[in-house]
Amino acid sequence: MGAALRRIQLGSALSAFGLGFTVPYLYVYVAQVRDLGAGTAGVVLAVFAMAALAILPFTGRAIDRRGPLPVLVVASVVASLGAAALGLSSDVTATVLSAAVLGAGTAVMQPALATMLVRCSSTATRTRAFAMQFFLQNLGLGIGGLVGGQIVDTSRPETFTLLFLIEAAMFIVLGVITCTVRLPRPPSFPDARPADGSEAPGGLRALLSHRAMVQLCVLGFVLFFACYGQFESGLAAYGTEAAGIQPSTLGIALAANTAVIVVAQFVVLRLVERRRRSRVIASVGLIWAFAWIVAGFAGLGHGSQTMATAAMISTYALFGLGESMLSPTVAPLVVDLAPESMVGQYNSAFALCKQLALAVGPAVGGPMGATLHGPYIVTFVLFSLGITVLALRLGRRLTPVQDQPSIETVPSRVVAVSLPEAEPVVASAVTTH
Repeated sequence: MGAALRRIQLGSALSAFGLGFTVPYLYVYVAQVRDLGAGTAGVVLAVFAMAALAILPFTGRAIDRRGPLPVLVVASVVASLGAAALGLSSDVTATVLSAAVLGAGTAVMQPALATMLVRCSSTATRTRAFAMQFFLQNLGLGIGGLVGGQIVDTSRPETFTLLFLIEAAMFIVLGVITCTVRLPRPPSFPDARPADGSEAPGGLRALLSHRAMVQLCVLGFVLFFACYGQFESGLAAYGTEAAGIQPSTLGIALAANTAVIVVAQFVVLRLVERRRRSRVIASVGLIWAFAWIVAGFAGLGHGSQTMATAAMISTYALFGLGESMLSPTVAPLVVDLAPESMVGQYNSAFALCKQLALAVGPAVGGPMGATLHGPYIVTFVLFSLGITVLALRLGRRLTPVQDQPSIETVPSRVVAVSLPEAEPVVASAVTTH
């Protein structure tokens, strides 16, 4: 990695470390520590994502016009203010407003970071750059969750306030580090078109006319709804209410999730980077369906408390295995589908689908996980199987190179061609997406 890419990855990892302090405990913090109830906790988690829905439609165009760096710096400051305010909130109104500010800031950071990675990597190195980012983010997230689990005490709200203040500080660190990054100037592609050859009328029209990208956005919604949208809401509620595990165990479960990613990420990368992306994503759906079945045993199996705890930790670990398979496939696929002049908008559109899933996921999963234990498990087993179906359908829409980039041979040399009575012209290979 170059110096710019190393700094981006470092800042991303440290911000994830801050998130790890609060993500596993957000439901517990709102519902139990602040005593605002399970319903309010579901609303807060939904608002956290809903705020992003209002800001993300404008984010992509701002990134493409102004550049990802200034957008990221502003987003990190906003997220820091939201995290600090959330840690000090004790009533419904303040908690909801703080969650909205935090959600908006963190949502904008995602497509900005992704666009910075694209600027600092090539087609040949992009898959591994995104895999490395995912690896470092989850390492930071897991360490933060593990450390936070040793600090939290549900009888002492000030311990949770400390966690949110640490999170706020990490967002500021991200902004400071990225301010030192010098990004390469982006090339100009005034006539860029989607890879399927359709016309690019510009903006939202171009994206909606690109059927493969629309299908990928639908698939992304289901992916995030069935997994990430449940981590800090439905699955946490299910684990504490149905399986009877302690809140601190959620930190251990998240650490197990991270441990699997840390151990498996680059082994999995070697296995999947020469296989079809659509089939890799389809296999993730099967793994996650099994993970939900294991979670069902934890809460409905009527076994010992030790077995229930082990089953919940195993559920998070299985999710981690699937996540390690998604990191080198989904994010690079979004970039490969995007015209060069619309990378920020495509990243923002996919992030918008993610945030929509994170808005609907807690609102649906939180109450279900806390009260309707059997239907909750069945619902998300079916959603996981839906991932497999959608991924296989997407594969029929992709070009062979988009589905399996390893089959493309990219020339590595630049050839100088001298034309008679003209200045030398440098011709280089342009990789199509």
